[in-house]
Amino acid sequence: MKRLQLASEEADIVGLTHEAAGVARIDGKTVFVADALPGERVVLRRTHRQRKLDYAVTEQVLRASPDRVAPRCPHFGLCGGCALQHLAPEAQLTFKQTQLMENLARLGSVQAESMLPPLRGPVWNYRRRARLGIKLVPRKGKVLVGFRERSSPYVADLRECHVLVEPVGALMTPLGQMVERLSIASRVPQAEVAVAEGAVVLVLRVLEAPAPADLELMAVFEREHAVRVYLQPGGPDTVAPLDPSREPAPLQYRLRAHDVSIDFEPTDFVQINGELNAAMIDCALEMLEPAPGDTVLDLFCGLGNFSLPLARRTAQVVAVEGDDALVRRARRNAERNGVTNVEFHAADLFKDVAGLPWTRRPYDRVLLDPPRAGAKEILPLVAASGAKRVVYISCHSGSLARDAGLLVREHGFRLTAAGVMDMFPHTTHVEAMAVFDR
Repeated sequence: MKRLQLASEEADIVGLTHEAAGVARIDGKTVFVADALPGERVVLRRTHRQRKLDYAVTEQVLRASPDRVAPRCPHFGLCGGCALQHLAPEAQLTFKQTQLMENLARLGSVQAESMLPPLRGPVWNYRRRARLGIKLVPRKGKVLVGFRERSSPYVADLRECHVLVEPVGALMTPLGQMVERLSIASRVPQAEVAVAEGAVVLVLRVLEAPAPADLELMAVFEREHAVRVYLQPGGPDTVAPLDPSREPAPLQYRLRAHDVSIDFEPTDFVQINGELNAAMIDCALEMLEPAPGDTVLDLFCGLGNFSLPLARRTAQVVAVEGDDALVRRARRNAERNGVTNVEFHAADLFKDVAGLPWTRRPYDRVLLDPPRAGAKEILPLVAASGAKRVVYISCHSGSLARDAGLLVREHGFRLTAAGVMDMFPHTTHVEAMAVFDR
């Protein structure tokens, strides 16, 4: 891709890409314009050229969209963590719903019979899990902490973050200053954030063993900022508290409407947005409509986020997850909550699982919550289960659309309803829920 140094020019913005760039047509060529919105007229400058399209930046907005708002974060435009802060939250939901419907039609050749109302949660200070880059930059004379820059592998120089749960969004500078004083400052590449009820954890990736003085600096940081510091010298199984002699209380989040609490480890997957997660569970159970005597199959169950609430409403839940460690912790979560009508199984759902004992049983309902790759491989088993209704939780509308097409065309289901969930406000991530009836 050729980098350009061209003069400024004016254009009307006629669309918005999946990655939130404005779309302009200039002399028959498509131009993607960063930070421009449909309906606007802008002054742009092209920065890169390809054979079929060019890329540009917005230099001035001559006619603003009624949906344009002032970005709250001073780092918007530099930081790659957010792409839509200049678009009003209601318009963001409309954008995401359009992406979902277009993907269902284009990739799955299906259309939902009805639209679910968008699930909403907080739009600021919502993010309880994150991975932050850390980089010692000698020419700037400091350590940078933050998300990656937009369209760049470099760590953005952030002072604050308005999407991270408080007080994490204000820890960028203090964390950078602490790492800067370490003897291994150049060997600390990232921090994982995990926020639980009453606890904030920072998992520091360390590529070299900290010296005793380094450990003391980290301990001071822990006390001053009321956080827990963990160190990760290798893979996920090497994560340990800064002071290994002190056993910390487990991390936990509560699902109060279902009288359930979920314990998790600092690097376990939990849904990013805690309030939206609770609303998503409520909506999924409402859509699934399990009867007290039903047996429900929960695939890609993780720590039991859906399994345990479902078990409060049904006769039996069979939950399956590919990560053995998560299955062990899910079983402990069931025991702690006094839930005895759920069984957890470890199985790779991207491989052939036919023949495993839990696959031979009939089910009344199925809940799917797969990763970005979707659930294509397990759909024949879902169809053979006898389930009358399937609720599919998706973190990638493209894989959902593909799987929806398969369920409808090959497995005898109808796409009864679909809608978006605002799990990641101000980003282009499209999280969705879909309901299928046999």
